[in-house]
Amino acid sequence: MQTPPLLLLQLLCFVVLGQSLTSPQDISALKAFKSSIKPNSIPPWSCLASWDFTTDPCAFPRRTHFTCGLTCSSTRITQLTLDPAGYSGQLTPLISQLTQLVILDISDNNFFGPIPPSVSSLTSLHTLTLRSNSFSGSVPDSVTKLNNLDSLDLSHNSLSGSLPKTTYSMSSLRRLDLSYNKITGSLPKLPYNLLELAMKNNYLSGSITKSSFDGLTRLEVIELSENSFTGTLQSWFFLLPGIQQVNLSNNSLTRVDVSKPVKGNSDLVAVDLGFNKIEGELPVNFADHPLLSSLSMRYNRLRGSIPLVFSQKKYLRRLFLDGNFLIGKPPAGFFSGVGFISGSLGDNCLQGCPGSSQLCSPSQKAYSVCKQAYGGKPRS
Repeated sequence: MQTPPLLLLQLLCFVVLGQSLTSPQDISALKAFKSSIKPNSIPPWSCLASWDFTTDPCAFPRRTHFTCGLTCSSTRITQLTLDPAGYSGQLTPLISQLTQLVILDISDNNFFGPIPPSVSSLTSLHTLTLRSNSFSGSVPDSVTKLNNLDSLDLSHNSLSGSLPKTTYSMSSLRRLDLSYNKITGSLPKLPYNLLELAMKNNYLSGSITKSSFDGLTRLEVIELSENSFTGTLQSWFFLLPGIQQVNLSNNSLTRVDVSKPVKGNSDLVAVDLGFNKIEGELPVNFADHPLLSSLSMRYNRLRGSIPLVFSQKKYLRRLFLDGNFLIGKPPAGFFSGVGFISGSLGDNCLQGCPGSSQLCSPSQKAYSVCKQAYGGKPRS
């Protein structure tokens, strides 16, 4: 393969004239980036240890210096991807000089302090991954100006405060993960091209409103477990056209309304609403979602019987309804051996749940508990 003439000329200039291939502003930014990291946190075998500015960052081949962590296109740095070496320091605001960055990934290290608002200058970014560090402060509003961003992962940090109200303006964003932080407030209006939304284990609160999800026709995965959402999960939620997986377990929801899918069409595969405060009967319309294979509503406050139709679902393979106040006899189809189903119907008020079946473990509630829950003798 022949070297392109322009690159050959650049290499010749570098060797003969001692000129730098890499843009001076990129070199300046890289120096600032390395100097903001504590020297004693840079192992001798790591990528950053090989960053020696007596040579050019984009020179090739990289036999001894800048051996990893960087990708260049012509004279500009387009990718900064650190190894998980335990680097400790702050992310310098001068990172903004790397204006041609497409990927910035410094995950699984020990960066701390705020995310600099100057990241808004990285307008070419497609991927921003700061996962598993110790960043604190709020998610800066300036992040929402990154209109080319496809993936934003700030999970496993110590970010706090509410989400920017302009989050919806990130028109190219397809994957958003802010899980395991300390983010408060309610969900803002979300970017309409999202495919995956993950905000597990935060302090989000309030009800889940249609306005937050308005226009999200492509959203497939919603992971909002371990927050403090309250109120009713309304019927529009499970009618989002692209929805496949939902996890809203470990919240404080009190009711869930489920409608039949439009024209019987639904891609919904898995739903976890366990460990909430949901009252009422088991929503029978879940059974009308043809591809539903996993349903958990364990440890809520459900009453009434288990609809027969759940034992007739072709694809249902996991059903967790334990820890409620369900009564009557469970459908015989669960125990017929025709289609294997795992899960639990234990810790309810059911009658005739075969002790030989793993579905009936743990044992049912004491009769006195069930009687008190129903204000008298539970009826089938």
